[in-house]
Amino acid sequence: MRRAAAVLAAVAALLVASCAPAQRVDLGDGAGNLIAAIGGEPDQLDPQKTSSYFSFEVLENVFDTLVAPDDNLEMRPALAQRWETSPDQLTWTFHLRPGVTFQDGSPFSASDVVYSYRRIIDEKLANSDKFSAVTDVSAPDPATVVIRVEQPTPNLLTNLGGFKGMAIVQRRNVESGEIATNPVGTGPFSFASQRSGDSIVLKANPDYWGGAPKVPGVTFRFISEPTTALSALQAGEIDWTDIVPAQRVEQLRNDDSIRLAVTPSNDYWYLALNEARPPWNDVRVRRAIAFAIDRASIVQATSYGTAAANQLAIPEGNPWYAPYDGYRLDLDKARSLLAEAGAAPDRLDMLVTSEYPQTVTAAQVIADNLEPLGITVDIRTVDMATWLDQQNTGNFDMLMMGWLGNIDPDDFYYAQHRTDGANNAQKFSNPEVDRLLDAGRRETDQATRRDDYARAATLIADEVSYLYLYNPSVIQAWSTDLTGYDARRDKAIRFGTAALGGGENR
Repeated sequence: MRRAAAVLAAVAALLVASCAPAQRVDLGDGAGNLIAAIGGEPDQLDPQKTSSYFSFEVLENVFDTLVAPDDNLEMRPALAQRWETSPDQLTWTFHLRPGVTFQDGSPFSASDVVYSYRRIIDEKLANSDKFSAVTDVSAPDPATVVIRVEQPTPNLLTNLGGFKGMAIVQRRNVESGEIATNPVGTGPFSFASQRSGDSIVLKANPDYWGGAPKVPGVTFRFISEPTTALSALQAGEIDWTDIVPAQRVEQLRNDDSIRLAVTPSNDYWYLALNEARPPWNDVRVRRAIAFAIDRASIVQATSYGTAAANQLAIPEGNPWYAPYDGYRLDLDKARSLLAEAGAAPDRLDMLVTSEYPQTVTAAQVIADNLEPLGITVDIRTVDMATWLDQQNTGNFDMLMMGWLGNIDPDDFYYAQHRTDGANNAQKFSNPEVDRLLDAGRRETDQATRRDDYARAATLIADEVSYLYLYNPSVIQAWSTDLTGYDARRDKAIRFGTAALGGGENR
């Protein structure tokens, strides 16, 4: 058995390795920009089609939603300035903010909202499940949108505004085919240019309805190595990054030359076994893997203790948290379950991506964990676009990934675990889970709704639809020259109110 110390040494070597020295990017239109380093390149820039977090880091600043979460993750006015519901809670009427324009100067109206939502519904895009209760979307006049639902839908506002996959897009931009590479939105920054493998440049939208940004633009640089990004920040070559080496957090808390935020998040990281393939379709085999995984070692290796091990999706402290302690590191129990199932798997194909280094690191620990069971883990490391393709086509035994920016409990569970859910790549199916998740979508009594989700979460964990690992913290660092920016629990990267000052003139 490989020693855990060897794994940690390999992890440290990976983190210490760096690419070419960081340099400021000059694409001709980025002078004076806020320079932000993110961990990878967006796969595309169509907010309704991408599921890449790197894409949403950029698109958060380009597009708006009808409503949007505030710092406490409560839904507030955005493109809709107010709304009301009918007494039977089946009709929602949204009154749009006047005078809003797209970044190309064309007017925004209710027809854009209807087009955007119909596109998601009719093309069955990634977030179509958020409209599962919607029976009609209409625009009785240019300033009003009416959404009708077949049942009370307590999470409708969160569905419409909690995620930039629900952004309002421009019809011409979509139908021209340009949205994936040259998006047009109503947000505080507009797309300017992209250099493949290097950076994306946004420029300030002077006509933004929320007020013109205080910086001329934002340049997103793609830096995959945390140590490289941190060095660039400390050298003044970038202004902000969210790829901070976790092993440096304690040291950085005392570094007055930068600002550090370690913010508890609603994110979670998980493993999923492909239930369309034997022997992983046997719950006893999946549970054997769950008893063989050492969460504490994974947390230490991937986050140096900045994350919290968890056996469910929702973290302690969240009002929707439910206690669960069904698993522990117990190799004898794992062997017993495999014997009971008559299964003796000897190899496991594990899909991870280099664009999320924690998946590669965790895979090394998991390979150690499963070796005593006679299982060799073949770690397959791919780029994010390939990872998404392999997930969607079911070409894996096990994969690791995270769900980011969750707010309502429906965000944590429905698309991932309902039979035929939009993101149920592991092919889990349980009629009682389906019933509970459906009930949670229409239940208006908060206590009953909380109980529905707690019971569903317990079943999901018992049957190992996901093998939950941990809830990470949002770790970000930025220059002391950067003001007007706050790290958020939902990981939404918003630079609309950010300002730079006090440093060199750029």
